[in-house]
Amino acid sequence: MYASLKTRFSAWLTYRRTVRELFALDRRELDDIGIAPWQIREIARRSVYGR
Repeated sequence: MYASLKTRFSAWLTYRRTVRELFALDRRELDDIGIAPWQIREIARRSVYGR
């Protein structure tokens, strides 16, 4: 039970860190890597959870 909780919590922390780092980029940097601001959460979710 604790292993599952630890794994899920770790994934959530990774998701939050990814979102925070992408939102820290300015519009020009996001354009350079081909990401629109409205896509950030979805990209982070897929990178962490793979769905």
